[in-house]
Amino acid sequence: MKITNVHIVNASHLLKHHDVWIEHGKIQQIAPSIEKRAAIEIDGTGHYLMPGFIDMHIHGSANADVMDATEQALHTLAASLVQEGVTSFLATTMTQQTTAIEAALQTVAQFEAQDNEAQLLGIHLEGPFISEKRVGAQPLEYVAQPNVALFQKWQQLSGNRIMQVTLAPEVDGGKQLLQTLHEQGIVASIGHSDATFHEVQDAIATGITQATHLYNQMRPFHHRDPGVVGGVLLSPNVKVEVIADYIHSHPQALELAYRMKGASGLILITDAMRAKGLPYGEYDLGGQAVYVTEKGAHLAQGNLAGSVLTMDAAIRNMQQATGCSVCELVAMTSFNAAEQLQLPNKGVITEQADADVVLMSAELTVQATIIAGKIVYEQLEGGEAHAR
Repeated sequence: MKITNVHIVNASHLLKHHDVWIEHGKIQQIAPSIEKRAAIEIDGTGHYLMPGFIDMHIHGSANADVMDATEQALHTLAASLVQEGVTSFLATTMTQQTTAIEAALQTVAQFEAQDNEAQLLGIHLEGPFISEKRVGAQPLEYVAQPNVALFQKWQQLSGNRIMQVTLAPEVDGGKQLLQTLHEQGIVASIGHSDATFHEVQDAIATGITQATHLYNQMRPFHHRDPGVVGGVLLSPNVKVEVIADYIHSHPQALELAYRMKGASGLILITDAMRAKGLPYGEYDLGGQAVYVTEKGAHLAQGNLAGSVLTMDAAIRNMQQATGCSVCELVAMTSFNAAEQLQLPNKGVITEQADADVVLMSAELTVQATIIAGKIVYEQLEGGEAHAR
């Protein structure tokens, strides 16, 4: 495959009017002009070629949810993501009874994505090791104290596929679990936490490197206690997830995070649930009724319950709110996530990197998604979409 005359966007630099040669699932050559012909050639004139988006925090889409604990649900989820430019993701669980979590973990352990699906990199374990004071849409009755032995059991059941854990480090047992995650190279993300500023500082010193959905379900900033929000915004060692749907975070709250952290400190996520891509109505999240309207996804009592955000909409919103560059968008949609997950061949468009890329229009709409060198989605002329 050859992509011609395209603007290649990396987090560190922009190459205008270059050709890209893709073969055997890898980017083989990047040059101002490549003369040899390919069986498939894509004219990239006027378009951006970005590394495929990585969603580190997604529960569901297209009426499928990770907690359904079926391979079909995972296939449905993975297939639905390519139309928004997502080429890989972390299947995200939620606080539930132990048997339900274990069923989801075992299903992921056996799962293999098909050629037309986003790659399932691993698992983001969100809960149950969270604070009872900051549950949000996580069922309170299943919240549990951090437990190293239980986590080790779950990691074994998952086939060692847990790559990120959201936890409240201030809860009894939190520090011990945090130390274990740090030792095993697993992303430890503070979230659903009521930690004080000083507790956050201690947790960062122990191994916290990320914060889950900034601003949401964490102790807020106060001038006498900067809380979790202040702690993670001030730390250069912590990257923060943001949900750029203008519902979970006001546009100026996104701008504040951008000014405080810079693009290198932000990770765009969707935190989407099964209603993504479906009409407004009533849906399920962990056995709870969720009502989806133009104002977002909410439980009956009003708590936000994930989102229906797509990743391509998130980048357009983020650019509108902050005025960030396309290179900074790459940092926030793939490069930072790949760095956190220690995946050096993803999040970049360089020779010998994985050929997971997304062709974007100048208006930042998805024109084609390519995974392992194969076109899995394309927007045809006239606006018609086609998933391969």
